[in-house]
Amino acid sequence: MRDLVALALDAARLAGASYADARAVETRRETLSVRTGRVEGIENAESLGVGIRVIADGAWGFAATSTLTADGIRAAAREAVALARAAATTLRRPVRLTEVGTFNDTWTGPCVIDPFGVSLDEKLAVLMAADEAMRAHDAVKITSSAMDFLHVHKVFGSTEGPMIEQSYHESQAGITAYALGGGEVLPRSYPNSHGGQAVQGGWEAILGLDLAGSAPRVGEQAAALLSAAPCPADITTIILDSSQVALQVHESIGHPTELDRVLGDEAAFAGTSWVGLGDLGTLRYGSEQVSITADATTPGSLGSFGYDDEGVPAQRDYLVRDGILTGFQSSRESALEIGRTSNGCMRADGWNRQPLVRMTTVSLEPRTWSLPDLIADTERGIYFETNNSWSIDDRRLNFQFACEIGWEINGGVLGRMIKNPNYTGITPEFWGSCDAVCSRDHWHVWGIPNCGKGEPMQVAHVAHGAAPARFRNVRVGVGR
Repeated sequence: MRDLVALALDAARLAGASYADARAVETRRETLSVRTGRVEGIENAESLGVGIRVIADGAWGFAATSTLTADGIRAAAREAVALARAAATTLRRPVRLTEVGTFNDTWTGPCVIDPFGVSLDEKLAVLMAADEAMRAHDAVKITSSAMDFLHVHKVFGSTEGPMIEQSYHESQAGITAYALGGGEVLPRSYPNSHGGQAVQGGWEAILGLDLAGSAPRVGEQAAALLSAAPCPADITTIILDSSQVALQVHESIGHPTELDRVLGDEAAFAGTSWVGLGDLGTLRYGSEQVSITADATTPGSLGSFGYDDEGVPAQRDYLVRDGILTGFQSSRESALEIGRTSNGCMRADGWNRQPLVRMTTVSLEPRTWSLPDLIADTERGIYFETNNSWSIDDRRLNFQFACEIGWEINGGVLGRMIKNPNYTGITPEFWGSCDAVCSRDHWHVWGIPNCGKGEPMQVAHVAHGAAPARFRNVRVGVGR
């Protein structure tokens, strides 16, 4: 793979590129799913190719190939340069890049037990046991359980001199029980909805989830939701569990602070941002309880790596500090717009896509509360758990979220169960209403392996650290 990258860089130079970088990426993926007692699917996929990005005549060009011969690599390099020169005919200003060190390094993510060395029988046995345990309650008519494993090996090099090799495993699993009754279908998931939990790690991470051990509770709560009270229409205090806080961070802080969105480069598909360049250092994004970091050094997180896909080292950077906007997620090109160097947020979805500004591990920093004390301190409100759905505008300003389950809080005590609890808000008002965040003991990193962005579509694997948090005067029970 190093030879392929070196060949691509030489070919790009000879074709006339003033700058070039190349990524050779090899991936292996395995997905298993079980539905209501039957194996639904087993899929395997492998991919290997090289992506070549160049600057020629001041413009970007990109081409990729899976024809890994000398002729195939050279042809892709020439195509990338030709595309750059074509783009240069409509260029408003030439591409400029911030400085970055030259690194020759290797990086490997954590993995104790290679998941691809574990037999299908063993994996399916875990899924089938969890699936059966969820169906112990008669009201649970449909169950779903799944696992997903990914291995990535890639080499990055550029004409500036670096050669960086990285390798990591990702493992994901989750279960969902669906209770049917009274014309309703109500889900209950573990450890999270929309595919469960995903981490950098191996089979040991799946065993640590104890899917079968958690399945009876999941089934029982799904069944109980059928007779639960609907969410009242009210303006009240809410406490969100850590997984819902993570998604709230993703949608209303992570995306709006991607600098390419702020600059309008993603307007066609992903949208723009309600935040502007002039807000840096002055905008009150939330209350003093709200501090947000982008940290690609978080161990075991989907948003972690040694270097991004521009060769920039992983780093930790504040986006919001004590409620004030202090940074954006940037690239070597976009960072110049704010007078800074890149904070290492450029990543591509495989060898045949060019890097975009993507979230790393964007987290709400923990504070001091314990969850029991936070509930006890809340006279009246609703505790929300596990996302069910979300909707947010393309500027990431107005939103509505619904969760799978909730509980009323009365006099500091959890009361009756609530089904389909939902809330709505406006981003700065909502984060401004945050008056408490739980401690590191309740802080958890949640993987999100399905973040879509770009044209053509790229799916990024990102993550968010979060602890339960409390928000005042929030509108809940909004009709659809």
